[in-house]
Amino acid sequence: MTKKLLVLFLGISFVFNAVSLFAAGAKETAKDYPPEMMAWMKTAKLGPYDKGKQDWEEIKKLAKEEGEVVVYSSSSRIAKVAATFEKKYPGIKVTYFDLGSVGTVEKTIQEQNANLFNADVITTGGSGQVIHELLGKYRLVNFVPDMYKSQIPKELREPLLARIVEGYVFMYNTEAYGNKPPIHNVWELTQDKWKGKIVVKNPMKSLSNKMGLWTMVQHADEFAKAYKDLTGKEIVLHKGVPDAGYEFLYRLLHNDLIILNSGSKVAKASGEKGQKNPPIAITGYTYIRYNESKGYVNAVITPMDPVENIITPVYTGIARQAKHPNAAKLFTAYELGDISITKKTVINPPYTEGKSSELLQGLAPYYEPGSKSPRTTVPLAKGGEQWYDLKSWTVDPDFMWYEGLKVQDFWIQEAGN
Repeated sequence: MTKKLLVLFLGISFVFNAVSLFAAGAKETAKDYPPEMMAWMKTAKLGPYDKGKQDWEEIKKLAKEEGEVVVYSSSSRIAKVAATFEKKYPGIKVTYFDLGSVGTVEKTIQEQNANLFNADVITTGGSGQVIHELLGKYRLVNFVPDMYKSQIPKELREPLLARIVEGYVFMYNTEAYGNKPPIHNVWELTQDKWKGKIVVKNPMKSLSNKMGLWTMVQHADEFAKAYKDLTGKEIVLHKGVPDAGYEFLYRLLHNDLIILNSGSKVAKASGEKGQKNPPIAITGYTYIRYNESKGYVNAVITPMDPVENIITPVYTGIARQAKHPNAAKLFTAYELGDISITKKTVINPPYTEGKSSELLQGLAPYYEPGSKSPRTTVPLAKGGEQWYDLKSWTVDPDFMWYEGLKVQDFWIQEAGN
């Protein structure tokens, strides 16, 4: 109880700030672009003035004249992208801000509400907020470099370009439990056997973790079926719980769920060697990389009913009235990797050095098991081949926006009980 209340209090400041960003039913958007934004887009050849065929020699020339690109990012790995971009394009300085997903959205909104247009590129997760609060309210412009358009499925380039997609999975410790996962159905996590042995990152601190958990709520019918498949009985909901999706969160929280404020600590809790009774983690698929770098022994639970992987996009867009729009275009293309990469391209680790880094460009720091380029031509990183075999759901921005606050209120209430 004390641990849960502590986590609740740590998230309260974010909750109050987030209400306006995440309000269910806030469907109204501006009918037209603001006049000053239209004038900027015309000059920058963006939005309705981007005719599809882009002159990259002109873009490079103008980008060098602009001399800088300012990036707001949800990832600390932006520092590595900045360093290699500056090396490839000398004379263009990258000023970056590692803000986390919540901070990236909040800073963008607060500054633009004050008529401050400091950012050039916004790259972050947070499907509901990004699509509805940033793009839907004209704080972002979608830009898809034309040479990549045929390589990226429509759903990953419209209405906003995804620069990477990541997974959200269930992980277990192979040293403690062997090569066969100890569970095969999500409802087992709510049983007494696993009481106090499930660990997650606080979704109030991470939009990616929020998207993963909230997407489970969206699939209530699948969760109800999974419960019956496991127990042979129809699920009985607790008082005030609307459906099986919410019921899963209810029982998870009331089974002494361990809530941490760091994804790295979650991965360590489940995957560190030498444990007799390690917890199961519900976490980002990308943390499987720590098996190599930190000696952990995590593995993705499969088969798992009803879902094994929840796909969460990380978006990239050009900020409204960006001062360096051409450098922003160049940076966006750099995030996606060299156009020459094909499915047959051999890309060897270390990915952030040498020939591999030159090929992957801004994709290099994110090229790892559990992440996938939106480009169909880019092979999966070694160790991530399992991606295509997993039963996956993709985050729905509309559910996250219109229903997300209800789920959040429910989480906060039950986390404190």
